[in-house]
Amino acid sequence: METVEHFIEQQRSFGSYSFSREMLNDAFDRSDKALKQALFRLKTKGKIAHIKSGFYVIITPEFSNAGMVPTHLFIDDLMKHLGKRYYVGLFSAAALQGASHQAVMEYYVVTDYPPVRNVKNEKVKLNFFTKKEWEQGFIFQRKTDAGYINVSFPELTALDLLSYGNFSINRVATVLEELVESFDSKRLKHTIKHASTASIQRLGYLLDIVSFENSFGKVLQQELNKRKVFPVALSKHASKKGAINSNWNVIENITVESDL
Repeated sequence: METVEHFIEQQRSFGSYSFSREMLNDAFDRSDKALKQALFRLKTKGKIAHIKSGFYVIITPEFSNAGMVPTHLFIDDLMKHLGKRYYVGLFSAAALQGASHQAVMEYYVVTDYPPVRNVKNEKVKLNFFTKKEWEQGFIFQRKTDAGYINVSFPELTALDLLSYGNFSINRVATVLEELVESFDSKRLKHTIKHASTASIQRLGYLLDIVSFENSFGKVLQQELNKRKVFPVALSKHASKKGAINSNWNVIENITVESDL
């Protein structure tokens, strides 16, 4: 290998959009200072971008104006570099499954412990959420131009949207209205066994609003019948005052308005 540029070309010939500092050290018998200078020159030219922890993305000509390649082209390599189990989830998974009417400017990834610090700059925004464990059956692999990425099935995607963060209920309802078209009753029955009671209640309430398919609601009710159910506010960041929906024991502290 003559230059770092040649190394990058080789990576692209393998179909990869990324590389690590460790890979670079293995390929070259050069000083740390020399490699740092080469990487700095390439960053200045807009040929590469540093994401985190010695991990770099190769910016190919078609993405040079944006200054960054789409996250799905390097997220699997990044998570392998970090040694983390993961899946693309929440709004990013929903967009991949057809609920893509909203522009997703940020990328959402669920990973195992210990937590991974978010990446936020003018070119890329990666949000990492932590989960102790999950079953592989809740995840499928989606092909990309760079290989495969792990993505949550629609049922887990919906439950995660109601479990993590303080997302707008109206935004979640809008995504759910399209996402429910890909629901499967058997998958839903299995997935909710590992979900919080509050998330199941909120999901049931929203499904009554956005879907004409009542079989999914029956699946949720069957699981709730096995648990102790207490009133839960529909929105996490609104007043907890409101009428209580008798079907789901959900406090209606916000009026749901889908954007569709």
